[in-house]
Amino acid sequence: MVLRPLGLGLAAVVLTGSATGAAPVKQEILLVSYAVTKTAYDSIIPKFISEWKKKTGQTVVIKTSFGGSGSQARSVIDGLEADVVGLALEGDVVKLEEQGLINQGWQKKLPNNSIITNSVVAIFTRPGNPKKINTWADLNNKNVNVVTANPKTSGGARWNFLGIWGSVTKTGGSAQKAKSFITTVYKNVDILPKDAREAIDIFVQKGQGDILLNYENEAILAKKTGEWTVPYKVPTPNILIEGPIAVVDKNVNKHGTRKVAEAFTRFLYTPFAQKVFAINGFRPVTPVEKAASKNLFPAVKTFTVADFGGWKTVNKKFFGSGGLWDEIFRKSR
Repeated sequence: MVLRPLGLGLAAVVLTGSATGAAPVKQEILLVSYAVTKTAYDSIIPKFISEWKKKTGQTVVIKTSFGGSGSQARSVIDGLEADVVGLALEGDVVKLEEQGLINQGWQKKLPNNSIITNSVVAIFTRPGNPKKINTWADLNNKNVNVVTANPKTSGGARWNFLGIWGSVTKTGGSAQKAKSFITTVYKNVDILPKDAREAIDIFVQKGQGDILLNYENEAILAKKTGEWTVPYKVPTPNILIEGPIAVVDKNVNKHGTRKVAEAFTRFLYTPFAQKVFAINGFRPVTPVEKAASKNLFPAVKTFTVADFGGWKTVNKKFFGSGGLWDEIFRKSR
């Protein structure tokens, strides 16, 4: 038996049964993902388990762990034996690749460079938008208290950072101007929550801050469920948030779970899974579901992380030890 550290917040979805023409067979995999995907996976996982059972006769148990993307990546590096990771950004998967947990070339093993969802950064405001925040430029205001998560632990916060930076450099501004602007914005940040969900709790439940930077999909999901309603703006241009999926090669080889783990990642591109992601606020990536859900999302001009040199460059330049975030953090505290 392989004992795996399961971490805090671990949940399990289980169906039982017998393999066709054989003794009962059960296999277990662990999906480690970032916090805001939980609602979508709560619908997708049972459907996959059912389809897999019909196709193979095998019972599969999919355990899940959700949290800040950076923290989740660190947990896997430190020994959390994920079979599949669905993190908030390719940069966190690259960290696992650099540790020898995931083979090079993982992006090419699935459609769309292994990206399963898109989103953009939204600016959440207070009712009536009393601070008149409509664009990125409006954040350059010392009287506006900003809530955003910590880029050291949160993938969503890194997307926020790149959105702010690119709002300058992608509209003709220099890197120096972008640095000055983003330093000003972070001087207005009093609290740096560990992940996107905690940032929402601080802004919505505790009523702290004038505006919140977070995923567009969070606003759409909250409106759908009636959990809370907060007005928001989608500024343009915006960073195209790309959520990847990957099999953790070292762990599936150890567990003998590669076949079911790879099948699960492929299932996330099916019309069913992509529709579930769309219903839960994520912009789908397949052409059919993009067309079917276009009325759910406002049109926005986007730029991508590739415009900054890709995640290996971004991780080192912006978020690595002694990088731009560390410098801005020192200046803004």
